[in-house]
Amino acid sequence: MTTLLDGYREHIVAAHKQPLFLLLVGFITSFVFIRFSVRMIRAEVRWWFGNVTPGGLHIHHMVFGLGFLLVGGVGVFATYGGHPWIDWFGLVFGIGCGLVLDEFALILHLDDVYWSEQGRKSVDAVIFGILFTALLLVGYVPLGVVPSQETRWGLITVISVNALASVITLIKGKMWTGLLGIMVPGLSWIGAIRLARPSSPWARWRYATRPRRRARALRRERLLHRRADRARTWLFDLIAGAPDKVPANHPAAHRVAERMSARATAHLDAHAARSLARRQARLADRRSAAAAGAAAPAAEGGAGGSGAGPSRGAQQRRRAVRAGRNRTYAVRPTGVERRPGRHPHLRTHTRRIHR
Repeated sequence: MTTLLDGYREHIVAAHKQPLFLLLVGFITSFVFIRFSVRMIRAEVRWWFGNVTPGGLHIHHMVFGLGFLLVGGVGVFATYGGHPWIDWFGLVFGIGCGLVLDEFALILHLDDVYWSEQGRKSVDAVIFGILFTALLLVGYVPLGVVPSQETRWGLITVISVNALASVITLIKGKMWTGLLGIMVPGLSWIGAIRLARPSSPWARWRYATRPRRRARALRRERLLHRRADRARTWLFDLIAGAPDKVPANHPAAHRVAERMSARATAHLDAHAARSLARRQARLADRRSAAAAGAAAPAAEGGAGGSGAGPSRGAQQRRRAVRAGRNRTYAVRPTGVERRPGRHPHLRTHTRRIHR
C-alpha cells in the first residue's frame, strides 16, 4: 500500500497529472455505474430505482452528463484552474464524459438504439475515450515521452509512423487493433498492412475496382473474423448487456414491416383486380343476355304482326344495369344442393336475392 501511495505521489501528483487522473477515474466510474443501473432497470429489479420520468417524459442520462460537462468546463475557467478546484472539476468533467459517451449511439443515430446492435457504438466510443485519456496520463505523447526531456527524433519518427498506421487500421474497420495499436506500435502496423474488412470505408474506396482483393477480404471475413466477432460480442454482452433481438424501433424491424406491408398491399391489389374483373364479366354477360332477350320478342312481334315490347323481366334487368345496382348473392350453406338461378339465359351457382 505504501508503495502505491509513493508511486501515486511521484508519477501523478508531482507530475501535475492529478486532475487528468481524477477525470479518468470519474469517466470509468460513471460508465460502470450507469451501465449497472440501466441493466438493473432492464431486469425490472424491485430494489433499484427506475427511470427518471417527470410528467411522463423519459430523461436520458445523457442530459445529466451534459450538465456535468457544463459545470466542469465552466468551473475550470471560472476558478482560473487553481487548486484544489481543478481537481474537483476534473472529476466532474470525467463523470459527464462517461454519461454522455454511454449514449453516443443515440446521438449519432438520433434514435433510441440503446439496446440494439447500433447501440454497441457507445461502448466503442467509451473504450476509445478511456484509452485516449489513459494515453495522456502515461505521457504527453505515447511511450511516456515528456516535453522537458531531450528531443529524440528517432522516437518521434516511430510515434508518428505508429499514429499514421493506427489511423489506417481504424479506416480499414479494425477498431480493436487500431485502438490497442496506439499503445503497442507493432500491432497497428500489422493491421495497416493486412486486408481491410469488406464493410469498412477503406474497402469501399479501394476495393470497388479490385474484385479479387474484395473476394479475398470476404473470404477472410468469413473464416478469421467470425471468431473474433464472437469474442467481441461476448465481451460487449458482459460489459453492456445483450441487445434486443428485434426491438420495436429498430431500423431492421422497420424494413421488415415495410416489406410485409408491401406484400399485403400487392396481394390486396391483385385480389381487388380479380374481383373487379369478375364483376365486369358478370355485368357484360347480363347485358348480352338482356340484349338477346329484348331482340327475341322484337323478332316475334315483327313476324307475327303483334306490337308487344320486351318482357317485364328484361325491362327490370335493363333498369338495374342503367342504375348501376350490384346484384347481391346469398352464400349457399354447406351440403345444400346447388340450384340454378331464375334467369332463363344466365345460370348462377348461388341463389339470387332480389332487392
